[in-house]
Amino acid sequence: MTEFSLPFFGALTWIDIFLLFWFVLTALSVIYVAYDAFVNNPELTVMKWGWVLVTIYTGPIGAAIYVLSCKEPRPFTHEEFIKPLWKQGVGSTIHCVAGDATGIVVAATVTAAIGFPMWVDIIVEYAAGFAFGLFIFQALFMKDMMGGSYRSALGMSFMPEWLSMNMMMAGMIPVMVAGMMGRDMRAMEPEELLYWGVMSLGIMAGAAIAYPVNVWLVSKGLKHGMGTQRALGSGGHSMEAEKQRMEGLKLEASRQHEGHGTGDDQHTRSTKKSGSASGEHSLSGMEHGKAVADSPAFTVTGPQQFAVAGLTVLALAVGFLWSARNYNLTLSAKDVGGLVMPPGMIMTWETSAETMRDMAAVNPDDVEFTADGEARGDLLAEARIEDGVKVYDLETSVIRWNILPDIQVMAYAFNEQVPGPRIRVTEGDRLRFNVTNNLPESTSVHWHGLILPNGMDGPADITQDPIEPGETFTYEFTARQRGTFFYHSHDHADRQQALGLYGALIIDPAEPPDETYDHELVVQLQEWLHRDDYTFPAMPMEGGMPNFFTINGKAYPSTETVPMRVGETLLVRFIGSSNGFIHPMHIHGGPFSIIETDGYPVPEAAQLVKDTVNVGPGERYDVVWEAREPGKWLLHCHINHHATNDNREEEGGGGLMLILEVSP
Repeated sequence: MTEFSLPFFGALTWIDIFLLFWFVLTALSVIYVAYDAFVNNPELTVMKWGWVLVTIYTGPIGAAIYVLSCKEPRPFTHEEFIKPLWKQGVGSTIHCVAGDATGIVVAATVTAAIGFPMWVDIIVEYAAGFAFGLFIFQALFMKDMMGGSYRSALGMSFMPEWLSMNMMMAGMIPVMVAGMMGRDMRAMEPEELLYWGVMSLGIMAGAAIAYPVNVWLVSKGLKHGMGTQRALGSGGHSMEAEKQRMEGLKLEASRQHEGHGTGDDQHTRSTKKSGSASGEHSLSGMEHGKAVADSPAFTVTGPQQFAVAGLTVLALAVGFLWSARNYNLTLSAKDVGGLVMPPGMIMTWETSAETMRDMAAVNPDDVEFTADGEARGDLLAEARIEDGVKVYDLETSVIRWNILPDIQVMAYAFNEQVPGPRIRVTEGDRLRFNVTNNLPESTSVHWHGLILPNGMDGPADITQDPIEPGETFTYEFTARQRGTFFYHSHDHADRQQALGLYGALIIDPAEPPDETYDHELVVQLQEWLHRDDYTFPAMPMEGGMPNFFTINGKAYPSTETVPMRVGETLLVRFIGSSNGFIHPMHIHGGPFSIIETDGYPVPEAAQLVKDTVNVGPGERYDVVWEAREPGKWLLHCHINHHATNDNREEEGGGGLMLILEVSP
């Protein structure tokens, strides 16, 4: 197991460890960018804050972009350094991302805490991001730069901000939805590192998608790029001076168009003129293409703006519809937040929260006990006698359990062992079971194959109310049969039994049997799905196929070895405690006789002699095997994959296999 815990964060997996490292780099990057921007860089104050916010969201990637596009390389060279259009497009994208992403992150965190479904979350994020970007970062910035009223600044900023926001959300929505509602849905919970990792990745994707439209907006003079504080100072570099210079460029371009050329020649001179002018220094990025835009051939038109707006709306719609088609956007963080789904599970817009909860990995934070690596399950339970009744206390809990020395699963267990304790009683005994539930969900217990009062049978919501976490339910009945039986969960059974909530129930006959055997072996079969340090309930469906198999809670070579001598007999009680697979159990060294099925004796005349028996879920077979020759004889499942450990062999096999060691 590479998963471990920290006091504040709880259980951490490899992705959490990576994110911790990433956020440490992010903190260092933010410190560097903040210091350099506010101490060494002459850019506008709003851009300083923009870079700080963007670096918070994008970490070292944001810091690298800052160095490459905005950090002043040498004193008094910033204006020349940021002149290229691609850098102006970066600046425009940065203050879009800084404003919009701040609103989006705040909205996403609040809606997740409230428990809004994802589709509502997306709408609120869009509205909050657009509002924060427009009313704070764009309008206030434009008012500061261009003068005039706040209302006029809103009017100037609305269209560019809307176009940029559409593209940003077009990139963010699929990444956020896929990241948050994919395999690891801890990403839906703001208290998880993964949530902030996915938000960071989504913002980076949104910025990348928004960049081209920001370049276009800057090139057409519809949006500002990057400027400097010096351009707002005195000595001919005031805001008013910039306005006058831009008006001069416009007049000059108009004169050239009217009297000194047309077509491509005029366009070339206009382009050179504007390029020379913008090379002096940059104020806001609008002058990139400003002189060119003053030429009628390159002035932005209404149809052009409409076309770009249509493309941004289309991109936004595609991002949302793709997400809605592939994920169930009606679910909220409160429905499925914190769940980790098995690799390969097919999840669509139809997948319900209940389905996800039943198939999800055991939450490491729910583990209450770690068993010793050598611990064994199926230990014989001791009863106490109260007024002639045999009383057993069973407690369910989440534990760590070694199925192999180096493979530790997170299991659901009775009395901190897998399988649960063996209950061995005598026909006619009055039995009482006090079942206390310490699982994170409700449970119940079914006494498989027994004849008993209906209220004691155990199916939750049918014969009894589920046993809620922290509650105790008492089952009481008389053992009216004899034979091999077992008990298991009957609430969320697809999940709980697969995770280890079962145990053997052996009822000896009231009268001593006619025939006795030298040895007895209980074989409880189980499948496990353990990947990426998580344990999932194994089941026969996409993503749920098992990769480990156990007999009595251990996989070979950790299974028990049965010592025998030639001529001795062994009673094997096969119990189909497995959840969804049939296991053809085979014994080497000679055939066996089937003497009992599902707790009922087989008449001697009808007893089959076989060397393999198919043990399906819920079935029990009692067979008698005689040790005929000395040596190590295998008892194993004849589906060969089931006799491996994650598809590999150790010491000759794995999984559902043990050794009958016969000496002369």
